[in-house]
Parts: sequence; structure tokens; C-alpha cells
Amino acid sequence: MPEPLLDVRGITMKFGSLVANEDVTFAVNEGEIVSLIGPNGAGKTTLFNCITGFYKPHSGRVFFNGIDITAKPPHYSARLGLTRTFQIVKPLKEMTVKENVMTGAFLRTSGKKQAELTAMEILELTHLAEKSDVPAASLTIADKKRLEIARALATRPKMLMLDEAMAGLNQTEIKDAMELCLGLKRKGITLLVVEHIMEAIMPISDRVVVLNAGKKIADDVPENVTSNEEVIKAYLGERYNAKSKKS
Repeated sequence: MPEPLLDVRGITMKFGSLVANEDVTFAVNEGEIVSLIGPNGAGKTTLFNCITGFYKPHSGRVFFNGIDITAKPPHYSARLGLTRTFQIVKPLKEMTVKENVMTGAFLRTSGKKQAELTAMEILELTHLAEKSDVPAASLTIADKKRLEIARALATRPKMLMLDEAMAGLNQTEIKDAMELCLGLKRKGITLLVVEHIMEAIMPISDRVVVLNAGKKIADDVPENVTSNEEVIKAYLGERYNAKSKKS
């Protein structure tokens, strides 16, 4: 059996006496969409930060494509093909949409022409090409989230980590985001997704990892997770369980 693309082993992260992640272990195989869910304060974004080198975990190791990336700086992991978006979008406001995406493309090239070609290719993929010359600051929240994804995609990742990319979107925008995730999977990009919108994330996920109070309480296919009593009690609620049984 091939080794996983991402292998998270026993990650523990503390802030003073607060344990944000406690001995979290899971893996993501190449070509999967894996969702990381749980209530607010469960430690999902903290875990993202430990995986991508923004935090140095107190214990545990992170391996990407067989390479130990524990506490390595984010640019190191990005060069290996692991990149992420942020829960709070961070566009370069004074730059155009295309220029924002070009900043990601410069990870793989020093040539402006090649960076422009890459940026336009990614903007077509993310349906932002018509706004390529628009200042990033003037975009809607939905388009800013797409821009965040586009800039990350311009680094040519093997794996993309999305932190609540669907939050604040309307139903049409959520459907577009779901289709984009599935399209990226078809292109061979592996996805690890933090999300709260269960109706959107469950249909597109191969597996779901559930955190509660910093601990992993489930790691399974969506159908099993939605009927897991511990997950229902901690996060989904009986209402969601009833809904899933009807469908």
C-alpha cells in the first residue's frame, strides 16, 4: 500500500495551559478530498498551522510526501507542493487580481511572462479571468475567497488545504465552490478542507476527520461519520442525524 501524501502523527499543541490539539493522528492519501470538521474551538485551524509550519507543535511529527516537514517554514512546504488558504482572506489590496495570482506563480518561476501565463490559466479555472485587471480590494467576499484559492493554486500544489473557503457564501456560490473542489480533484490535486457547511462538504468528501476539544473523535467515510453517536453529540446534533436518515 502506498504511503500517504500527508501523514500527521501525534500532534499536540499547547498555548500555556490550554491544549489546542492533543495527540492528533491522521493521514491523507493522494487524490483524496478529506474534510476536517468539529465545533468552534475544536483546534482545526491550529492543526492547519502546525501542519504548514506557522506553529511548532509541542510534540508529534508531520510528513509530506515522505519528507519530515515538522516546524519547517511555510515556504519550505510550499516548494514541496503543500499550500493553504486562510480563514480570513488576505488579498494584496493594492494589486490587481492577476498580480495577486502572479505572486503565487513566482514560487516556480522568476520570469514575469511565465508567471502571467500561469496566473491567467488559474484565473480561467477559478472563473476570475474577466476580473483579472480589477483591484483585489474591490472584489466581493465570494470572489476574494476564489482569489485566495487561485493564488494558492498558482504555486502548483500537490495538496491544497482550504480553511473555511465556503463560509459567508450564498447557496449558488457554495455550489460553485463544491464544483471547484471536485474539479481540482479531477486534476490530481489532493484536498484537506476545514468547513462548517455540512451539506456542502459531506457530498464531496472521501473521508471526514472530526475534532472535538482538540482530540480526534472520528476518521471515516461521510456516511459513517454522520451516524456516529459521539460526533452527533459533539457537533452535528440530532437534527442533522435525522436529516441524513431521510436522505
